[in-house]
Amino acid sequence: MSQTLLFADADDDLEIKIKAIREEIRSEYFSDLPHPWIVGFSGGKDSTLVAHLVFEMLLNISPSQRRRTVHIVANDTLVESPLVIGHIKTVQAQMREAAEAFNLPVKVVTTQPTLDGTFWVNLIGRGYPSPNRSFRWCTDRMKIQPTSRYIREQVDTTGQVILLLGVRRDESARRAVSVAKYDNGQRLNRHNDMVGCMVFRPIVDLTTENVWEFLGTYPPPWGASHTELISLYRNSLGGECPVVTGKSDAPSCGTSSSRFGCWTCTVVEKDRSLEGFVEAGFAEFGPLLEFRDWLSQIRNDPNLRSARRRNGKFTVSEAGTFVPGPFTPDTRAEILRRLLAIQQHMGRELISSEEIARIREVWRDDAMNNSGRVAAERAEDPHVEG
Repeated sequence: MSQTLLFADADDDLEIKIKAIREEIRSEYFSDLPHPWIVGFSGGKDSTLVAHLVFEMLLNISPSQRRRTVHIVANDTLVESPLVIGHIKTVQAQMREAAEAFNLPVKVVTTQPTLDGTFWVNLIGRGYPSPNRSFRWCTDRMKIQPTSRYIREQVDTTGQVILLLGVRRDESARRAVSVAKYDNGQRLNRHNDMVGCMVFRPIVDLTTENVWEFLGTYPPPWGASHTELISLYRNSLGGECPVVTGKSDAPSCGTSSSRFGCWTCTVVEKDRSLEGFVEAGFAEFGPLLEFRDWLSQIRNDPNLRSARRRNGKFTVSEAGTFVPGPFTPDTRAEILRRLLAIQQHMGRELISSEEIARIREVWRDDAMNNSGRVAAERAEDPHVEG
C-alpha cells in the first residue's frame, strides 16, 4: 500500500470522527436543556480543539438559534509559564474580538486564586514547604477553587451548567481509567464534586494524532492559526496541565510527564518543559528554572524549616519520624529577596505588590502569635523565672 493511500485513509478516518463530534455538539446545544455551557480552556491542544469546535458550531447556526451562552474559562495561577500564559491571553483576545464581531453569546473568562490562595502568599508568607506529591497544597488553592467558584456562581444563577472538557482516553493510562470509571454510557455525566454541573467530553475517543492532524489542518474559527500552539509543544517538549475542577483530577497536575504549567512547580522532579523552552532559544527564562530548582532543593533541609507547625504543635509521623514545620522566617525572607532580584533582572512581574503587602501582614501576625506562645510557655514553666 502506498504512503499516499495511507494518508488518505487517515484523513478519511479523522473526517468521520470529527463529523460525528460536530453532530453531537450541535445536538447537545439544541437539546431542551437551557443551561449555559462552560468550556474549560487550558490553552493546550485538547481544550483548544473543544473550543474550536464549539466556536465553529455557533458560527454555523443562525443568530436565533444561539440561545445558550458559552463561557470559555481559563485559569491563571499567577505563576504560569510566561510563554504559555502569553499564548492563552493572545487566543482569548482573538476569541473576544471574534465573538463581538459576529455577535456570538460567548464570554471569555480568566479565573485566578484569591490573594490568600496565591503561591507566594502561602510559600513565602506562611512558609508552606515547596509542594511535592505528598503535600500538593497548590492545586486546590490555585486551580480547583478559582474555577470551581466560577462554575458554582453560574449554577447559582441558572440552576445547572454543562461543563465541556477536552479529556481523552488516549491521553494516558490514568486518564483512560478515570474516563471509564465515570462513564455512564450517556453523553452527560454528573460532576464528581459539584452539584448542578454536568460534564460533556466531546473528544474523548480521539487519538493524539487525530487532535494534531485537525489543528494542523484547520485554522481556528476566531482567526489567526494554531501555529503558535504547535510551536509551544515543540519547544516545551511536553503538554499542558489540563483544566482541574475537582480533587479527583488533581494528580494530572504536576505528574512525572513533561507538561507546561506553573513555572514554580516542584511536584515534578525536573521541569523538562521549561528546560525545553530554554534550550529552544528562550534563554531569558533560565533564572526561573534555576530558582525553581533551588526551591525544590531547600524543601527538605531541616535547618531551613521550623520545628513547630503553624498551629504551634510538633508533628511525628506514624513511623515515629519527626516532621518539620514551615520554612523559618529567615528562609522566607531569603526566598522573597531572591525572587525580587530575579524580577528586577528580568523586568517581568513575578510577584505583585498586593502579594508582597499580604506576605508582610502574615509575617507580622506570625511574629505576634509566636511572641504570645513563648510568653505563655514561660508563664507555665515553673523553672523559668518571671
